[in-house]
Amino acid sequence: LQESESENKLDGETASDSESKSDFGGSSPVPTSDDTPEVLNRALSNLSSRWKNWWVRGILTLAMITFFFIIIYLGPIVLMTIVMCVQIKCFHEIITIGYNVYHSYDLPWFRTLSWYFLLCVNYFFYGETVTDYFFTLVQREEPLRILSKYHRFISFALYLAGFCMFVLSLVKKHYRLQFYMFGWTHVTLLIVVTQSHLIIHNLFEGMIWFIVPISCVICNDIMAYMFGFFFGRTPLIKLSPKKTWEGFIGGFFSTVLFGLLLSYVMAGYRYFTCPVEFNNDTNSFTVDCEPSELFQLQEYNIPVVLQSVLGWKTVRMYPFQIHSIALSTFASLIGPFGGFFASGFKRAFKIKDFASTIPGHGGIMDRFDCQYLMATFVNVYIASFIRGPNPSKLIQQFLTLRPDQQLHIFNTLKAHLVDRGVLGSLEDA
Repeated sequence: LQESESENKLDGETASDSESKSDFGGSSPVPTSDDTPEVLNRALSNLSSRWKNWWVRGILTLAMITFFFIIIYLGPIVLMTIVMCVQIKCFHEIITIGYNVYHSYDLPWFRTLSWYFLLCVNYFFYGETVTDYFFTLVQREEPLRILSKYHRFISFALYLAGFCMFVLSLVKKHYRLQFYMFGWTHVTLLIVVTQSHLIIHNLFEGMIWFIVPISCVICNDIMAYMFGFFFGRTPLIKLSPKKTWEGFIGGFFSTVLFGLLLSYVMAGYRYFTCPVEFNNDTNSFTVDCEPSELFQLQEYNIPVVLQSVLGWKTVRMYPFQIHSIALSTFASLIGPFGGFFASGFKRAFKIKDFASTIPGHGGIMDRFDCQYLMATFVNVYIASFIRGPNPSKLIQQFLTLRPDQQLHIFNTLKAHLVDRGVLGSLEDA
């Protein structure tokens, strides 16, 4: 009995977990299959499983990085579309796990309602985004103006319809499980949809705020794996037995250095640094502007302690590179906890991966578990330390007011500028 109890504890499961499993009908492992392409299986057949996995992961990683470069080249609208597709796929993987684990109950309307709630939440979030960033276009089109004016009411009405459908679908003897899966769906929406919405917001601030954080997470994932593979000896956390301190530390220093170099390269191009804006005249996205101070080279004094080591007294760098240190530090020290969280989730349901979409890597959610946590941090960081009042948005809202309201604001602003002496100096000039 003591041995069986210790085995359960090692597997992350307690007596209460066993009881809850009996309540919900038991959670059987979700089957995963080896989807490695046959070409790779033949080419790597002579290698051990450890090195075979290394090569499979490496080849597929290079393929994904190449795909990432291609979608960056194709521009913001393609990036937004990819984010939307990734969001849907991640939601599908998590919901499918719940469906497979508790499939024996054949819950009525579970999958239909899950996708309906996904549609409602996306309508709410992306409707808000359209109103914020396409204000002039919305005001120009009558149907869009009506939808924008009553957007929140429509969103609430759609959600309320789903809520009522859920209540009507409740079946005797399955109430507890149905409410459990109702919570499952909403937590999934919170984790997946909200974070993908924040990624879109980061992208509108400039593609560099989208690419650098994502690249830092990818770099940390790769370098932590490489350092752990070749030098790993000390286990880091029980949730992920293969993670080591050597990989964690090596990934940290590699990611900070990578973030500095990538930021230096990208900060010199307006395509990456300018905010993504919608041009109403051409009905297309534009990324052209005068670079802000964040993306203009400045000279910094090196601390005296480091001057003797480096042999330099000053260094020229972009202010954004200093911010990149914060981004890469979060990506390498806190970001991995998103992966640990996902590992705990998978251990709870005795599955190896969320899916088998990418050979050697698992599902899409296995690759984006850290990205969603990173997206939230970047959005909070921009709001706290970077973003200020947006003059273009203020002007757009000003132009939609009634003439008497516009005149009142004009007179108030004029009196304010005269009091400060700004308007007088402009007239003299």
